[in-house]
Amino acid sequence: MKMNTAPKKLLSRSVELVWSHYGERYRVDNDLNFYRESDEGWRTWQPDPASAVFSSAADAISETRWLAFLEFVPTAERRLLEQFDVGRASVLAVVAFCPGLVADLLAAPALAPFVAEHTRLRGTEPRWEEIAAVHNRGGVYALLEWLGLPASRQTLTILQKITEPDLGRRLLEPIRAALWEPETIWLLQHVPSLTEHALTHHCQAALAA
Repeated sequence: MKMNTAPKKLLSRSVELVWSHYGERYRVDNDLNFYRESDEGWRTWQPDPASAVFSSAADAISETRWLAFLEFVPTAERRLLEQFDVGRASVLAVVAFCPGLVADLLAAPALAPFVAEHTRLRGTEPRWEEIAAVHNRGGVYALLEWLGLPASRQTLTILQKITEPDLGRRLLEPIRAALWEPETIWLLQHVPSLTEHALTHHCQAALAA
């Protein structure tokens, strides 16, 4: 019997995410490298996922394109990203620049938007190396403290109860402020699950009190 010695066709790894924001183009390759196009061509880019560039990504990248891209993402990272819609590109930046956070973010996915919005929450430029160092040194509780959240088991319990981790940006500061209220902490950790609507209601009530 004649053997087929023709080389097997390799699976293409050319699926990339590409989008535009006010005429500038951005892309992410399969190795989770971020690029911004310039007059000299594509340049590596350290992104601020809180910027409007990522809002444009949410509008421009179709679910079909996302599904094709996620086929090449490791399992844990894919499981995390699949829980997000509007904020998926922002969380992708967190995964790319702080891969050591993935296990803790899988345990509490609602923490990911806070990390993605760290530049607004802390009023800084992107601090990816600092985030990685803080987490490496002190784990998830050190990360909570760095983000201005109460560094407690109660905070993690509440974040784990949030059923819709793709939290709107406008909610993050009110949630952070409300979680410093002892009565809110007590109430939220005894609720079986938290939708975004319920979380908004409880936080608004706490801040209005």
